[in-house]
Amino acid sequence: MELRRASSTTFDGLPVHGGTEVVPLLRAGLLRTDTLVDIRGVVPRDIAPGRIGAGATLAQLECDPGIPEVLREACRLAASPQLRNMGSLAGNLLQSTRCWYWRLGWPCRLHRVANGYGDECFARDGEHREHAIFANDYCASAHPSDVAAALLALDARLRTTARELPVAELYRLPTEADRRTTTLEPGEVILEVTFDECDQSVYLKAMERKRWAFPLVGVAAARRGAKTRVALAGVAPVPWLLSGELDSATPLPRNAYKVDVARALVKRARATIGA
Repeated sequence: MELRRASSTTFDGLPVHGGTEVVPLLRAGLLRTDTLVDIRGVVPRDIAPGRIGAGATLAQLECDPGIPEVLREACRLAASPQLRNMGSLAGNLLQSTRCWYWRLGWPCRLHRVANGYGDECFARDGEHREHAIFANDYCASAHPSDVAAALLALDARLRTTARELPVAELYRLPTEADRRTTTLEPGEVILEVTFDECDQSVYLKAMERKRWAFPLVGVAAARRGAKTRVALAGVAPVPWLLSGELDSATPLPRNAYKVDVARALVKRARATIGA
């Protein structure tokens, strides 16, 4: 496998920055490439009011007093100190699902097989305690990024090598016609995140361990004046913007507890920011 440095923002290999996601997937055979492109020299990592370079590490963000509390806390709870020092903001947004069927290479609907993709979501009838409670009819995987939920609550925007878009439009639910979970095109790289200041914000997280575990349910809330946005992590195949309450959830038999957890955390988050 070739490793080379990028000299521009046009790439013809697999981009790698911190490597905390890409390297394990390569080792497991879930990603394959002939060329790794080191993009650390071309992706900004500076932090300014309302703007963050996509190469900024989670450790940088959790320590910066100018970053909204919801994003600082999401970064702090996202991983161990070692991973936070390596992992970039953009890399965290682009994490693959932690669904164990996908990670173990089962021929599910998100996996390529000989003639296309698999045709079954094994989690729906299998072990799904940590899986999705929203939009889980086609794929029950749960998006693992705390940071994505925080940016969704902040109504953040992204600038890539090709375009600008709201963070919500980075993600898409997989369908029979298109199994992708993001809208990035091959070679397109996130360069920058921008957001408006908020009055109050908070991130709360339920996880299996006290520290550094993926979210069973993460709740990000940000208030600007009388308007509050609440976004959830770990409850759908994509970061989930909550509209109304949780009555529209469609839990599977063994993860209905997530609805109660989410309801309690949303209530606590709203009270914390005075919403």
